[in-house]
Amino acid sequence: MYLFISKTTDDYSRVALVIWMVLSIVSLLGWRYLFQLFLWNMRRKGYNTRNIAIFGLSEKGIRLAKEVINNPETGYRLSSFYDDRDKSRLDENYHHYLKGNTAEGIENVKNQKYDVVYITLPIQAKVRIQEVLYALGDSTATVHVVPDLFMYCLMHGEMSHVGNIQTISVYDNPMKGGLAVLKRLEDLILASAIFMIIAIPMLFIAMAVKFTSKGPVIFKQDRYGLNGRKIRMWKFRSMTVTENSDVVTQATKGDARITKVGAFLRRTSLDELPQFINVLKGDMSVIGPRPHAVAHNEEYRKLVDYYMLRHKVKPGITGWAQVNGARGETETVEKMKARIELDLEYIRNWSLWLDFKIVLFTIFRSFNDKNAY
Repeated sequence: MYLFISKTTDDYSRVALVIWMVLSIVSLLGWRYLFQLFLWNMRRKGYNTRNIAIFGLSEKGIRLAKEVINNPETGYRLSSFYDDRDKSRLDENYHHYLKGNTAEGIENVKNQKYDVVYITLPIQAKVRIQEVLYALGDSTATVHVVPDLFMYCLMHGEMSHVGNIQTISVYDNPMKGGLAVLKRLEDLILASAIFMIIAIPMLFIAMAVKFTSKGPVIFKQDRYGLNGRKIRMWKFRSMTVTENSDVVTQATKGDARITKVGAFLRRTSLDELPQFINVLKGDMSVIGPRPHAVAHNEEYRKLVDYYMLRHKVKPGITGWAQVNGARGETETVEKMKARIELDLEYIRNWSLWLDFKIVLFTIFRSFNDKNAY
C-alpha cells in the first residue's frame, strides 16, 4: 500500500512483492498451525493442563465430561464430580469420579484443589445454583455455569466452550493470553522506569530507617497474590515491630508502634517503594487491588461477599480503590466492603487506559493522603 501510494512501485520487482505477500500469509498460518499442533501434543501428554471439577452429575455434566475426556487438547483434565443426590440415582459409569456432595466440593475448591469449576445443575435449581455461586465467591477458582438459558454473569462474564459444549464464565480473570503479556510489559516498563528514578532516594530512605530505629530496613510480610497464592511483599519498615503472624493489628491514627521516620514514609507512601522489586519479580503489578495481610484476608473473607475475587488478578502498588479514597485503616466492615466494590469494579473494567488514569490519579491525589497513617 505504501509503495502504491508513494508511486514507487516501478522501482521494485512485482514478482518479489507477490512472493513476499504470499510467504507472509503462509508463514503466519503455518506458524499458528504448528504451534496449535505443538500445544495439543503437550496437553495430550499431561502438560499445560488445568484440573476441573463438575458440580452436578446431570445429563449436562456427563456431556461436558465426555467432551473433556475425548478432547485432551483443550488442556482440561476432569478430576471430580460433586452431587447431592444418592449415589444409586447417578450414572454408574462416572461413580469413580464422584468425590462427594457440593458442600465437600466447595471446601475443596476453597483449598485450591481445582483450577476451574463447571456448574451443571439444572436451571430449575436456581436457588441452589445461587447458593453454590455465593459460596464459590470465597475462592479464587475460575467458575463457569453451563446454561440452559442466558444467565447474568457476575464478573468478567463471557461465552466460552469445551469442545461443543457452551459455557458462561462467571468469575474469571480479564488478563489472559495476549492481554496478560500486555499487562506484564506494562509492569516491566513502568517499574523499570520508576526504579531508575527512585533508586537513589531509596538508598537515603534505607539509611534513615537504619540509623533512627532498631530492626531490619526492609519488612517482608506474607500477602495473597494472584489466585490466592502467598507472596512476600516488601516495604520499608515503618514500625518498631514486624508483625507477620496469624494476628496482625492494623495501623491506627497516632499508633505508638510507628517510628518518626515511619510516620513520614507512611503518610507519603514512600514505604511502598520496595514493592517495585516485587513487580519486577512478577509477584505484583504496578496497578491492581492492594494486598492485605494474610490475617486480614482470612478475617474479611468471612464478612465481605466475593472478597476473594479481588485475587483473580495480581495485587498492585496502587489501585482504583486507593485513588478513590478507600485506603488506610478499615475499622468498620462497611469501609472494607466499599474498598472491595472498587477493586472488583477495576477487574470488571480493566484496560490500559484505566491503568494510565490510575497512575495519573496516584501522582496527584494519593501523595500525602489524609487516610494514610
